Amino acid sequence: MATAAQLRPGFYSETCPEAEVIVRDVMLKALIREPRSVASVMRFQFHDCLVNGCDASMLLDDTPTMAGEKQSLSNVNSLRSFEVIDEVKKALEKVCPGVVSCADIIIMAARDAVALTGGPDWKVRLGRLDSLTAKLEESNNIMPSPRANASFLINLFNKFNLSVEDLVALSGTHSIGQARCFSIMFRLYNQSGTGQPDPAIDPKYREKLNMLCPTNVDQNITGNLDATPRIFDNQYFKDLVAGRGFLNSDQTLFTFTETRKFVKLYSKDQNEFFKAFVEGMLKLGDLQSDQPGEIRRNCRVVNKRQLNTFWES
Repeated sequence: MATAAQLRPGFYSETCPEAEVIVRDVMLKALIREPRSVASVMRFQFHDCLVNGCDASMLLDDTPTMAGEKQSLSNVNSLRSFEVIDEVKKALEKVCPGVVSCADIIIMAARDAVALTGGPDWKVRLGRLDSLTAKLEESNNIMPSPRANASFLINLFNKFNLSVEDLVALSGTHSIGQARCFSIMFRLYNQSGTGQPDPAIDPKYREKLNMLCPTNVDQNITGNLDATPRIFDNQYFKDLVAGRGFLNSDQTLFTFTETRKFVKLYSKDQNEFFKAFVEGMLKLGDLQSDQPGEIRRNCRVVNKRQLNTFWES
């Protein structure tokens, strides 16, 4: 996978100068309407870019001949708020039809989700194309599960030239939003097949999780990923230090030696977290495939192809 040298800030400054303002405006409306939706959209960048680069492949709906990535193990019943991207695309198509890619919308929307909830703001590099197909199998093979431990995550990120610090900082996307009981049942009742809870969970926090997610719960019930689920801050890392990480893949960042030092640093210094987070998001956003692409008119489907017609004169 190549990083895209052609990506740059201000890519649409001449072709669609209002692009970034339009995206932020729609994201602000989504935040007011349903605060959780922007947290969901922020995670799209992670789910899109690790699978064949940032090409909006994850936005494609299934077709009779193609299984989309929305059905992958880590996305099905988990990723949501696709309609926010539809809304952004519709607003952009009114002003600059056929100009702004869905892949770039994901990058801008993720940045805005962070900035609008109290996190850092930054200049995004733009100029991506949208993929012509989805990669369900690749998504299944690449995307980590909530059960993943730190060593697995370190190895995964390393494949994309993302460092241990990038891993910990980018896990800070869990500073806002919620996750399902489905993702933590094994932690509460059968960690590593022991029939016991994860010993890393703070006992009082475990009581709270047991009430939220009893053994007979509808596993689509959701819980907060940190104690301030609507504010992008360093509370997530403070919670990990206290044994109050919601997901196994979160808490393991504190129990594992190689990642612990960054968790401690970010729990004490929010500015350091913000700085590392921005750097990680920019690096993640630079992941590109060398596949052909287009600017989709509708983020859910590839553009219709014109059939070559030969007319005899």
